[in-house]
Amino acid sequence: MAAYIFRRVLLMITLLFMLSVAVFFLFNMLPGDPARLTCGKACTPDLIEANRKRLGYDQPVLVQYQNFVGGIFFGRTFSADSPEPIKCEAPCLGYSFSRHEEVMSLITRAAPVTFWLAVGAFIIWLTVGISLGIFAALRRGRWQDRLTLGISLVGYSMPSFFIGLILYYFVVIQWKLLDKPEYVSPFEDLGKFLATMILPWIVLAVLYAAFYMRLTRNQVLEVLNDDYVRTARAKGLPERTVVVKHALRAGLTPIVTSAGLDLAGLLGGAIISENIFNLPGLGSLAVDSITKSDLPIITGLTLLTASLIIVANLVVDLLYAVIDPRVRLT
Repeated sequence: MAAYIFRRVLLMITLLFMLSVAVFFLFNMLPGDPARLTCGKACTPDLIEANRKRLGYDQPVLVQYQNFVGGIFFGRTFSADSPEPIKCEAPCLGYSFSRHEEVMSLITRAAPVTFWLAVGAFIIWLTVGISLGIFAALRRGRWQDRLTLGISLVGYSMPSFFIGLILYYFVVIQWKLLDKPEYVSPFEDLGKFLATMILPWIVLAVLYAAFYMRLTRNQVLEVLNDDYVRTARAKGLPERTVVVKHALRAGLTPIVTSAGLDLAGLLGGAIISENIFNLPGLGSLAVDSITKSDLPIITGLTLLTASLIIVANLVVDLLYAVIDPRVRLT
């Protein structure tokens, strides 16, 4: 088990290094002058040149990459030669001159919104998707099975922006069942937090739950036909034990894979839901940064989101070893 974990951690570190190289050179070697993007419409040649020096764009590319990676672990200083240098504490993902703020501070402020959005939707879609998937598998060919498959097909076919706009119009505007979304921390006002987040949770959960219904149904049906499951039933074990302990556990591998990667993707920002419901999360920050061509924020968000997916892959690999001990031998 220790060797298995060591190999997976070493692979993760290698991928994170390759990711840092790819993200840095992708955004810093694009056509155009990145210093020109730091001052908007108020740019003058002198201001562009000053910002180029303050951000270190005047240095060789390899030195820029070294400073970029070093800032993540040790912090860095911008405008070191000026009377008022800008100190960016580790982990430093850059400095936004258009917002006059560290990228990490902006991400830290937006991350809790995305975290609660992703985790809440994750709990709903896993609970509903796996439960209805097992329900449909145990009633294969009956009307309950066909109804569940029909619901999942409709849910999977509907775009999330369409569901979000429909819910927002009828629930908030037309019927006035909820106030206009305005995010507050659950530690400040739990009731308002739930009223704000319930619709975004539903929007995200509908699409993902529909997928997990079909995935769980197919996995359970496949395992129920195996010999060891028929043997367990022949021994007189309760149906609940056969389904949960034998069938579901054996079919968890693809479900765990999808769940881990889907959650990691959402933690990077649910762009559509956050913009529809006015949530100041990472998705909204990404859209605003792209609109304003704020390169440091775009770079930081890309690096963070991709890193989450790589870490999620490690977690999934470790869960594999717990669910199926045979994986440790690979």
